[in-house]
Amino acid sequence: QVRLVESGGGVVQPGGSLRLSCAASGINFKIHPMAWYRQTPGKQRELVASIGSGGETEYADSVKDRFAISRDNVRWTVSLQMNNLKPVDTAVYYCTTRFRGTDFWGRGTQVTVSS
Repeated sequence: QVRLVESGGGVVQPGGSLRLSCAASGINFKIHPMAWYRQTPGKQRELVASIGSGGETEYADSVKDRFAISRDNVRWTVSLQMNNLKPVDTAVYYCTTRFRGTDFWGRGTQVTVSS
């Protein structure tokens, strides 16, 4: 059974930093691309960052140079380091992967950027 569990969300002031983590189980983690999405009420989930099995990364334009995605193929975790956070980054952040043609999602972790 594929399971993704996010952690690390919270409340931070503008300009602050947070590090999100996602622990994966039930898949051969090393060969699967992983990604972080985020969603705000009334809007569709949007891609924040992705990382391939070989470590190749992609970012949404809105977070380039502020966020960094990484993966640990020993601990089976994927992380999202978020720096210089802005109020527009407030959202629920979800970890996701595709396994055998099906997209799997964690329950999400809330990130709130507010003064």
